Amino acid sequence: MLHARHSAGVTARLLPLKTVINMERNIALTLMYNGTAYHGWQVQKNAVSVAETLERALSTVVGHPVKCTGAGRTDAGVHAETYVANFHTDSRIPLDRLPLAVNTRLPHDIVVVRAAQVSDHFNAIGSCLKKEYTYRIYNSRLGNPFYVDRAWFYPKHLDEEIMARAAAQFVGTHDFRAVRSVGTETKTTVRTVYWFDVERQADLIQCRVCANGFLYNMVRAMVGTIVYAAEGKLAPEDIPSILASGNRTLAGPTVPPGGLYMTKLWYKEDL
Repeated sequence: MLHARHSAGVTARLLPLKTVINMERNIALTLMYNGTAYHGWQVQKNAVSVAETLERALSTVVGHPVKCTGAGRTDAGVHAETYVANFHTDSRIPLDRLPLAVNTRLPHDIVVVRAAQVSDHFNAIGSCLKKEYTYRIYNSRLGNPFYVDRAWFYPKHLDEEIMARAAAQFVGTHDFRAVRSVGTETKTTVRTVYWFDVERQADLIQCRVCANGFLYNMVRAMVGTIVYAAEGKLAPEDIPSILASGNRTLAGPTVPPGGLYMTKLWYKEDL
């Protein structure tokens, strides 16, 4: 009986240990990066990516392998003035210390700006409501070394008013097959563009486009199309019929990646 009571007592004391509390956190990081040295965000087998570099640094900080989910698949050479990625961890490192700890392990062209704990179901790409990209063109007869790989050098003068008229034709809900490159397959090529604004500041032309989602190379092809309009190779009013055709060869070229930046992201949750 004594043994039985002793066993029961041991069992009773062990019961609370079976109740495991899930201490895992879902953390969203806001970061920025210069994409010149990277083969885009997505992890690549034979090339250095932003995701791989960030995951390696995070792993050393939290003490376990990390898998990040990013807000979008930026291409090789594309930059991000703001970008969001989330990962799960059971590390208890304070959120205000996490960016500083990670940044000491990152190259200087990637910087984590802040960290926030988000709900378990938050997903940096799936929870994103809309995105804004900005494409920059350095439009001057002479180049500028400070814009190398950071803006598209275009020596022939571009009329930004014609570009703005052409850009306005993309606004709304359309099938954007005509301005995408062959790449990742999607369920639908229909997207809603909320704005596509063009403005000039001295020699720098900025093209800002916001949508609920983007197809592969969509922004760069849209910019190439409005540049074609400024060159007189098509009229701004031709763009609706180009979109309706779904024919990629009727639209403008895919402009170089160095001028493209992810500039704003929208989520329901505060980050």
